[in-house]
Amino acid sequence: MAGSIIAKYVTPWKYRREQAEQRRLAELRERDGDNCRRCRRPIRFDLPRGHDKAPLVESVPTAANLEADALEGMCLTHVRCNSAGEDHTSEVTERIRRRSEAALLSRRRRRA
Repeated sequence: MAGSIIAKYVTPWKYRREQAEQRRLAELRERDGDNCRRCRRPIRFDLPRGHDKAPLVESVPTAANLEADALEGMCLTHVRCNSAGEDHTSEVTERIRRRSEAALLSRRRRRA
C-alpha cells in the first residue's frame, strides 16, 4: 500500500497509466465476464502480469477504424491463449498445410 502512495508522486505518469489499465480491465471484465474469449475457461485476476493464466487485453481487428481506447475493439484472454493465435494467420496455416502434405508425399515415395 505504501509503495503505491509513493509511486503516485515519484512516477505519476506510470501511476496514471496503471490506473487507466485497471479501469479498462474492470470495464472489460464487467462486459465480458470472467472467462477467456478464446478458450472459454476462467481467467485468474490475482496472478502476476507474466503468468500464463493471467488476464491480457487483446485488441480485435475490425473493418471499421476504431479509436485506440475503444472497448468495442478489445477483449479479455489468457496470456497463453493470446500468444497461441498470433502466428496462425491464413498464410501461415496454408504454409503449414503445404509443408505437411509435401512431407507426407515424400514418405510415400521412399517406401515404394
